[in-house]
Amino acid sequence: MEKQFKATQKYLLMSPRKIRLVAAVIKKMKPVEAVEKLPFVQKRAGAELAKVIKSAIAAAKNQGVSETDLVFKEIQIGEGPRLKRGKAASRGMWHPFKRRMAHVRVILVSNKPEVKKIVAEKEDVKNGTKS
Repeated sequence: MEKQFKATQKYLLMSPRKIRLVAAVIKKMKPVEAVEKLPFVQKRAGAELAKVIKSAIAAAKNQGVSETDLVFKEIQIGEGPRLKRGKAASRGMWHPFKRRMAHVRVILVSNKPEVKKIVAEKEDVKNGTKS
């Protein structure tokens, strides 16, 4: 089973539709490459998405996985709650609109097999305990 590294950002005050535009650009890239290119995307969502990806990369580093071995398994942009707001209009009217929120979830996986198993098998062969 491959090890997964998750990072989430909830209640992000930005429309999920706008974030999905940026997520579509980076989903085929490696996470390290995506973090490098996101500041140059001319969208506000780029900076927020970069923060979540950096958090997932940091979680992988804490487990001893190299950041160059990581790939995206999933970038999920879900809808959060909506704030109902309005703007004053002529003749005492009120024009309603919704401030949309998003939940962002990034899951990274390592594309290399686990090193511990390979090292353990080599030691067993050296000691002669492998049958």
